[in-house]
Order: sequence, then structure tokens, then C-alpha cells
Amino acid sequence: MSKLGDWIDPQPSGIYLPAADAWVDPSQSVARALVTHGHADHARGGHGEVWATPETLAIMDVRYGAQNARPVAYGEALSLGGIDFHFVPAGHVLGSAQIVLEHRGERVIVSGDYKRREDPTCAPFKVTPCDVFITEATFGLPVFRHPATHDELDKLLEALRANPDRCVLVGAYALGKAQRVIRELRVMGFDDPIYIHGALQRLCDLYVEHGVDLGELRPATGVAKAELQGRIILCPPGALNDRWSRRLPDPITAMASGWMRVRQRARQRNVELPLILSDHADWDELIDTIRDVAPREVWVTHGREDALVHWCRQRQIKARALDLSGYEDEDD
Repeated sequence: MSKLGDWIDPQPSGIYLPAADAWVDPSQSVARALVTHGHADHARGGHGEVWATPETLAIMDVRYGAQNARPVAYGEALSLGGIDFHFVPAGHVLGSAQIVLEHRGERVIVSGDYKRREDPTCAPFKVTPCDVFITEATFGLPVFRHPATHDELDKLLEALRANPDRCVLVGAYALGKAQRVIRELRVMGFDDPIYIHGALQRLCDLYVEHGVDLGELRPATGVAKAELQGRIILCPPGALNDRWSRRLPDPITAMASGWMRVRQRARQRNVELPLILSDHADWDELIDTIRDVAPREVWVTHGREDALVHWCRQRQIKARALDLSGYEDEDD
């Protein structure tokens, strides 16, 4: 008797689909790649052809140059080598997708990275029942329960109001997190100009081109200190404590990341204002998602795998960890 999902071959470099001669999120260049989203631990350059959402392809163009692209709209029905598949939203970043694979009467979902809470910069996660659910576990421990987004950003605004002679410098991952912080602030009614590090400009422009209103953004470089007092400035995490930041007016150093739940991580980065804001599912969201999609098996791709596998097995859901390489511990 064949095993569930035995037509899928998880390898250290990615998930291989032999019948389609295609890889999902391969960590090295391949002839045909199906890509869930644009983060560097899932999307790489140099593939023969790339099947992804138009937004993910646009992100890859910015990061790696023009791709031999096959745009895939959400819900578009496709087939390769007898494997039927389509993409549905993952709620992670702009253009992020779960890849729904159907073959031999089975449905397998490669979810990529995902979150369940509302995000005004991308399409929300779509619950799709399946036989095998391949899930991340970046925050796969019960200690990781993310607070409400606007509660965290209220802390940022309170710090700004209390320190009019300083600025608040927010470290935020260049793809997804930076744009989400900006858009969430706009939704909360913050209409002042927001200043950004030059490394964020191209991806912010791309989000705007895809209909995400970020309001007025200004470059933070080449600006007098006085102009930056009482302002919010965003930069990549690596710029928080480098020479670039030293020219700012006594910055309150903040960091927007799910890892700010871990105090040691905040201390290591000299973060004065930790903001627990993640683009990944927390523990409760991981559990709720497994319950919602009701799979017969759960395969865990990376992160804190053991706890999630244990939770599944306690509930008579067959589960195993996949040994995939090339996944980075993102600043989330």
C-alpha cells in the first residue's frame, strides 16, 4: 500500500515533484521552480523558469534581475506531469502563496511562510482542507504568542510623542515588514511623513505600484538633524547600530520582529523599544491552522519542529519533520 504523498520527494535542497520535474522553493538553481514568496530563503535567482504570483515575480526581478517567468494568478488551475496545482494566498507578504498540489486523489499543500492575522499589505491566508499540510514552524513554541499589532505600534507612537527632540528608528525587514509597519501606521491615522533608509526604497516603490498606499515617504539620508526630530525612520535591521544611524538625532532604537519576544535578542541588538510584530504565524495560529485545514498528516519544514510534531501526535495526527536546508533565521 502506497504512503500518503509518496509522489512528493522532500530533499534537503527543497521539495521535489518528480512527475512534474519541478521543485518548490529550492535553495539552489533548478530547471523549474515553483516559488511561494519573495524572501531570500524561498526565492533564489538562476532558475531555468519560475512559476510564481505576479507580485512575487516582480519582487524577484528587483532582487535578482529579470526571471524566465511564468506568472500564476491566485486560483488559476494548472497542471504539470499529471500534477494539478493552483496558488492560494498565504497572508505572509505581498504575493505570498500556498501551493495546492493534487495527484492520485490526494491533496498536498505547501504553505510556505504564512500568518493568519489581518495585514493591509497582502491578501489574507485562505483555509484550504487537504490530506497533507506542509507547514513552517518558525514560532512553533507555546511561548510565542504575538500581541495585537496596533498595541505594539501604539508603543512606538507613545515614544514619539514623549520624546519630541529625538527620533524613533525602527529596524524592519526590507521585504514585507517595513511596508507593513508603514501601512499599519497609516491605518491608525498617522499621516506625517515617514523617513526611510535608501535600502528600503525599491521595495516600498514596488508595493505602491501594486496598490499599497504608504503615504508620504522621504529619504532619511542627506537630511538635517533638526528635520528628523520627532520623526519615525525605518531602516533594515543591519543599519540600526551602524555608522549611518549615528547621524540621527538621538534615536530611540526600535525593532519590529516576532523575535522581540525573546529579551536576549533585543539586548543583543541594543534595542530600546522592542516591537513584537511578526509576519509568521505564532503558536496559536499554527495550531488553529492545522485544525482548520484538517489534514491526515502534517509535515513540518523548518523552525521549532519538535513541539509542533509532538502536538500533532498527541492528537493522533501523523506528523514528521522534514530536513530542509537553506532556510534563514529571518529578522521576521
